[in-house]
Amino acid sequence: MNTFTITHTHHDRAEIVHLHGYLDAHTASQFERDLRVIIEQGDAHVIVDFEHLDYISSAGLGVFMVFIEDIRKQGGDILLAAMRDNVFSVFDLLGFQVLFRIFPTVDEAMAALSNNA
Repeated sequence: MNTFTITHTHHDRAEIVHLHGYLDAHTASQFERDLRVIIEQGDAHVIVDFEHLDYISSAGLGVFMVFIEDIRKQGGDILLAAMRDNVFSVFDLLGFQVLFRIFPTVDEAMAALSNNA
């Protein structure tokens, strides 16, 4: 069985969400609940760290679409960082690189937030 876990790191400018394992139809609801809590707590900037994510399905991608409009209406954003090539190719194939800012590292995403302050 493929596992999926979520951990968090809070910084002054953003909540960093670290994804591990497989984000698919079986685990997307867990990620959706997690993001909903973060946004409801008022964290307007979220950086999603994909460094340890091995796989993402269309259900996993859908979670991002659920929240991006709401968080941007609050003056925030969801930044994506440290994607493995196989995960990036799914985002790229579906045109998500036009909708989301994608960074090579979490540090670069944090720097982009600082530059927008």
